[in-house]
Amino acid sequence: MLRRLLAALCLIPLLLLDAPAARAANTVVVYYQPASSWTTVPGVAMTAYAACSGWYTKEIDLGTASGMQVVFNNGSGTWDNNSGNNYSVGTGTVAISGGAVSSVVPCSTASSTATVYYKTGWATTYLHWAPTNGSWTTVPGVVMDETACTGWAAETVNLGTATSWQATFNNGSGTWDNNSGKNYSLGTGTVVVNAGVVSSTNPCATATPDTTAPSAPTGVTAKATNTTVALAWTASTDDVGVVGYQITRSDGTTLSSSTNAYSDRGLSAQTSYAYTVKALDAAGNVSAASASVSVTTGDEAPVTSGEMLGGDPRKDSIYFVMTARFYDGDTSNDRGGSQNVSSGNAANSDPMFRGDFQGLVDKLDYIKALGFSAIWITPVVMNRSDYDYHGYHGWDFYRVDPRLESDGASYQDLIDGAHAKGLKIYQDVVYNHSSRWGANGLFTPTVYGVRDSQWSSYYSEQVAGKEYDPLEENSAGRTYNGDVWSSTQPSTSSCPNWGTATGSKSSEGYTLYNCQWPYPTNKTFPSTYYHQCWIGNWEGEDARSCWLHEDLADFNTENATVQQYLIDAYNKYIDMGVDGFRIDTAVHIPRVTWNRRFLPAMHEHLVEKYGAAKADEFYVFGEVAAFVNDKWNRGSVNHSAQFFTWKERATYSDDDATAAIEQYNYENNLGTANQPTSTNAFLSGNTYHAPDHSQFSGMNIIDMRMHMNFSDAQNAFNNGKDSDDSVNDATYNVVYVDSHDYGPNKSSTRYSGGTEAWAENMALMWTFRGIPTLYYGSEIEFQAGKQIDCGSSCPLANTGRAYYGANVEGTVTASDYGVVGSASGAVATTLAKPLVKHVQRLNQIRRAIPALQSGQYSTEGVSGSMAYKRRYTSGSVDSFALITVSYGATFTGIPNGTYVDAVTGDKQVVTGGSLTVSLNAKGNLRVYVLDQTGNPAPGKVGSDGVYLK
Repeated sequence: MLRRLLAALCLIPLLLLDAPAARAANTVVVYYQPASSWTTVPGVAMTAYAACSGWYTKEIDLGTASGMQVVFNNGSGTWDNNSGNNYSVGTGTVAISGGAVSSVVPCSTASSTATVYYKTGWATTYLHWAPTNGSWTTVPGVVMDETACTGWAAETVNLGTATSWQATFNNGSGTWDNNSGKNYSLGTGTVVVNAGVVSSTNPCATATPDTTAPSAPTGVTAKATNTTVALAWTASTDDVGVVGYQITRSDGTTLSSSTNAYSDRGLSAQTSYAYTVKALDAAGNVSAASASVSVTTGDEAPVTSGEMLGGDPRKDSIYFVMTARFYDGDTSNDRGGSQNVSSGNAANSDPMFRGDFQGLVDKLDYIKALGFSAIWITPVVMNRSDYDYHGYHGWDFYRVDPRLESDGASYQDLIDGAHAKGLKIYQDVVYNHSSRWGANGLFTPTVYGVRDSQWSSYYSEQVAGKEYDPLEENSAGRTYNGDVWSSTQPSTSSCPNWGTATGSKSSEGYTLYNCQWPYPTNKTFPSTYYHQCWIGNWEGEDARSCWLHEDLADFNTENATVQQYLIDAYNKYIDMGVDGFRIDTAVHIPRVTWNRRFLPAMHEHLVEKYGAAKADEFYVFGEVAAFVNDKWNRGSVNHSAQFFTWKERATYSDDDATAAIEQYNYENNLGTANQPTSTNAFLSGNTYHAPDHSQFSGMNIIDMRMHMNFSDAQNAFNNGKDSDDSVNDATYNVVYVDSHDYGPNKSSTRYSGGTEAWAENMALMWTFRGIPTLYYGSEIEFQAGKQIDCGSSCPLANTGRAYYGANVEGTVTASDYGVVGSASGAVATTLAKPLVKHVQRLNQIRRAIPALQSGQYSTEGVSGSMAYKRRYTSGSVDSFALITVSYGATFTGIPNGTYVDAVTGDKQVVTGGSLTVSLNAKGNLRVYVLDQTGNPAPGKVGSDGVYLK
């Protein structure tokens, strides 16, 4: 190292000439100092630099000079004079090695830096980071406030001696991106983090304009099925990348697709159409048109149409079945899938797809004999994932899964058959996600595949024009998948490292490759149609915009094309006459999207079909999963069940993605104390008042808080009523103990509290506000204590989703709700069990007393553990009831008159506004109904049983 070396400058003489006489009047003053001399050869000795082997150093005072020339030698005639040019250097730190001059101290431990760019939608973005082996910043971190382009935040960090670091990002209000709990591992220089993907290309750098158009699409084919035309073509190529295709129909209509396929629906029958296709890139360059292809449509598809039953949904009780696990009416559509043997199902002759619509049609009388008037069934759309009997992996939302249908027992046949018996059908629907293989007609990804010695049995041989059919299983239980894989990366795929080995192995020991399985952060799915991140915070903003699981491809529900795809699909089932929708994973779509898009579209279609009055009788209830015991889900209003029952109270941006964030922040900042409240579920003293539904969103909810607390009925009651003032109208809540997902307290097993506890739970559900719902088999404590779901790691027969059919074999007819006309075989034994009798009688009592169906409630003036009064008044109907479950109670301040108990028939005349009821029997019940002129009490309803007596 050289520090302030004194250079001896060569003497350069200054030549002064005499001025011409003509300019004698002009003068000039010159100052001159001769340059310093070079040191005496060989110069001054340098000292070995102890901090860095092989280097020498010397510090010299330059005086007033600002630079120097220098050469080096070994004192024995060997010189380095920069090839005769000498070294010209300035002041400060100078290091010379191999002819190169720098200002870096040799062997320096100077700090390294990284500039990180983060794709963000937050108003303020924080970087929380730590260098390797160093300390983390204080939460929430440092504000990323350096200049960056739109949609990005930037920050430069000093890493000290570290060359790697870990980072997470957040909005400063509790919403985090921590790379699904793994943190981001980053290096030095430019670092880019976008939807979980780390790269090093500066997103804000000015790019060279792309002026090259893609190649024209080739090989366009068109196939007509009824009035739908399926188009396909060979993907175009581009120097940067194809982002989509423009399709022109001969009638002038322009269509668009993100993939090299498109389904054109709703065309005229027996009509000729021609199509051309152009490719587009991100810069807006458009290719030449493909050759035109013509096709003639067929006849209109057979019309499937029905009409919902209508009426107040609170008058019903709901029986929830997993269609594929309830009753097998047609063995020809049974399918085990590729996991049939490994799961243990094959050993039990118990394929995953076993029950079907035929089975439900055959056992509608069983459900009615239990007293239920509505059936909630699992999703019916065609699934494509490997273990999908439950229906939540929708692939073609426009088709009913053929593994559920039979000749004479289509979905339409089930709806019509149920309606003929006075039973409603509530269809489970999924708006949040499709299966991992995309959504047919919207986007289906192409993945990497190779039919080598390892994977030949997994990947089907590709056959032109062949489509997936879930009924076509080979001997290994696999279905055709030749339409979804390619060994050559399509131009429409952005998945990095296509087809390179990951270094990992499959469970069979096969080599795994990049892009072999779709997931959000490997760019298998386009961001226009699918979200690009893994969920990190289940109560954070990302819960509405990221994937729940690798097998649940999360729709970008803020995108208009996605919205229309789902709206049109579910309108099809409204047209079939279903009576309502149970909405799966509702919390994972922003309330503003429900309120601005899906719910209005649903209602508009219902009004068009039924008129305004009946449209309001279509029952919508959302699964807003909040697995906590508090009123507000960990303080997050946006992820609390009751939040989704309300309209918006602010105006947001037109762009749905922006609006979702604005809404989240707006409501989050207002907090729990400033949310709307309602008295719609509560009596005013003893008086029923007209409910105010003007701020109702259109979505009711599953009562998650009661569900989570139903390990004890008293606890469920206390928790349930505590939340009712924050629900638009809690009398419409769906109430259940356990389901196909969880038992109380987020238990992974079916409820096993015992028969008495079941009887008590049911007595509460059937008389308290809300709509009682029972998961199939709970009427006989089916699979009590068994793990509800273990995937394909154990036989279904060992789980809470076991096949129920053996319990309902035989014949049964229902002469009325909760009344058996005749029964024989195993089903007769089932119907004779005490808990079944309990359910039957509860349904009979509830149907006889309007206050128990639609009434508001109050605990004012009521003493007792689980006691309340309810009233419903509408037109000529006035029903007032006093209820206590399991224990005694005293009711004060009540109207005088005669009260008749619907359980025992006991009559009590109240003259002083007070009634005391004696009771001490778990699961028993008293329902004293005010006997009024024009609204007489029904008296004793049904026959005594083990619990109700």
